[in-house]
Amino acid sequence: MAFGIFIHRTDSIYDDVPSERYQFPKQYLTRAQQCEGDWIIYLEPSKVKHTKGYFAVAKVQTIVPDPRNADMYLAIIEPGTYLDFGDPVPFRHADDVVEQGLLNDDGKISGRAQAAVRPLSPEDFARIVELGLGQDDNFLPRVDRSVPVGAFQDAYTPFQHLSARERVNQLTNRAVRDRNFRKNVLRAYGERCAITGLRLINGGGRAEAEAAHIRPVEHDGPDIVSNGLALSGTAHWMFDRGLVGLSNDLDILVSRQSNDIDAIKGIINASGKLLTPERPANRPRPEFLTWHRENCFKH
Repeated sequence: MAFGIFIHRTDSIYDDVPSERYQFPKQYLTRAQQCEGDWIIYLEPSKVKHTKGYFAVAKVQTIVPDPRNADMYLAIIEPGTYLDFGDPVPFRHADDVVEQGLLNDDGKISGRAQAAVRPLSPEDFARIVELGLGQDDNFLPRVDRSVPVGAFQDAYTPFQHLSARERVNQLTNRAVRDRNFRKNVLRAYGERCAITGLRLINGGGRAEAEAAHIRPVEHDGPDIVSNGLALSGTAHWMFDRGLVGLSNDLDILVSRQSNDIDAIKGIINASGKLLTPERPANRPRPEFLTWHRENCFKH
């Protein structure tokens, strides 16, 4: 097992869904198999406009032939492991190449940088993860909700001086995942509630909006922006309890079981539709909306 880099671009010709699978040709099979059962970091190449750089981390569950394409293979991502970096890492940081393993003996970038699938040293893995999961107090999960005495809490542990394998242990930490999920969802929605349209920021610069999972984590919902909504506290409460829902066309639905339908309609933005992120890949995926309507929304 070994760490690796998978290059992915949003306009890729390959059948990639980074949180679920990564498609690649046979020429990369040996390298990809080295990452089987271990963690990889996704990189969007610098030639892509508005590149995200190193943007996510995930664990490769297995490598299988693509049943729909005889010349291709799929790296299947282990469910629940994919995590977008709250702070995408540029290829160069502080004038240095972050992925030091790409440098040749003369200190210049080698041809390895062109490989779509390549090994990654533990030192480079640890460095990229530390930069990607940097801390920002304005995006920390809310802590004002009561927690029963004796209840288990995932405490945030600083990343400084951790080895690569110790950092792997942090990648499944719920507090770390919640913080990065919130940062990415609020960034995608411009810190604005997608239902009410309100963008409220406190004196410390912290957004009032919360990051809501459409399909909850406890029901196998992934920590990805397309499974998230930026919602005000009231809208979040109503969405979780099924008083509001969304059609696949992103019309905002109001439950007939609500005790005050007019009041709910009164706080919905004038368009009656969800206010969506600019980037299409960040907009809610139909399968998550369908799950919410079938399992949460009170028809």
